[in-house]
Amino acid sequence: MNTTTDNQTINSILSRTSVRIYDTERKVDRATVDTLLHAAMAAPSAVNKQPWEFIVVDRRDLLDRLADALPYAKMLSKAPLAIVICGNKSRFLPGTDDSLWVQDLSAASENLLIAATALGLGAVWTCVYPHAERENPVHDILDIPDEIVPLNIIPIGYPAHTPKPHDKWEPSRVHFNKWDGK
Repeated sequence: MNTTTDNQTINSILSRTSVRIYDTERKVDRATVDTLLHAAMAAPSAVNKQPWEFIVVDRRDLLDRLADALPYAKMLSKAPLAIVICGNKSRFLPGTDDSLWVQDLSAASENLLIAATALGLGAVWTCVYPHAERENPVHDILDIPDEIVPLNIIPIGYPAHTPKPHDKWEPSRVHFNKWDGK
């Protein structure tokens, strides 16, 4: 499928890829971080609860401790920055909808990842929730209170190289009007 378009937003979505190796000499400036956070907070959320909280981590000692503690986030040891996307239980919906915060934060995470690509940055989603063995060290290292749940950590930096995006287009997974069994 031809994925080239004149639309910058579509190009950012289609060219987004998981970047795990960063140029260790380049830092991400505060204005860029603010732009990423604005993009994340522009995400939709159930009943507009916006249950998110963001922890920006740029201290080397904290990034290294997180890298040591998390089995699938070792790239934090070389990233200049990470954003921890957390849910605030006080803004979770009640009852059977109490798990919708995961969808809300996932939308915010994807916005942040696409914004990073659009700004020439590389980033990767690393899972924290629902694994206690990952949540607990993140809580401890970052002094996160009990009512805050870390969903993921997104290491961010300028890519050391530009990985080619995978074309994930699979027309056989598209069904119109009814399940067609293909």
